[in-house]
Amino acid sequence: MSGGVDSSTTAALLKKEGHFVIGVFLIFWSEKGNKTISKTNKCCPAESLMQARKVSQILDIPFYTVNCTTEFKKAVVDYFISEYKAGRTPNPCVVCNEEIKFKIMLEKAKKLGCNY
Repeated sequence: MSGGVDSSTTAALLKKEGHFVIGVFLIFWSEKGNKTISKTNKCCPAESLMQARKVSQILDIPFYTVNCTTEFKKAVVDYFISEYKAGRTPNPCVVCNEEIKFKIMLEKAKKLGCNY
C-alpha cells in the first residue's frame, strides 16, 4: 500500500465488498545518520508511509511495514551501479518489482495467512 490513490481506492473497494484487507508498506531506503543525501526524488518517501498508515486507520484495516532496505540495496542499487558502470542503461524498477515488491510482499502475505 503506497498511500496513493490507486492502492487506497483498491483497499476501500475490497473492504466494501466484504474482503479482509490489510495494508503493507515496504521500506526501501534508510537515511539514518546521513545528512548529505537529498530526501527528495524517492519512490516511497516518509510522507507516503504516513499517508498509507492514515488510510489504513480510516478504513480500519491492519497495517504493517516491512523493512527491506538490505534486500533493496543488494538487488536494486548494486545492480543499478554495476550496469551503469558497464555502460548499460539499467531499469531498476523491473528488478525491484520482481525481487523486492512481488517476492517480499508474497512472503509477508503468507506469514500473515493471506490467501490472495
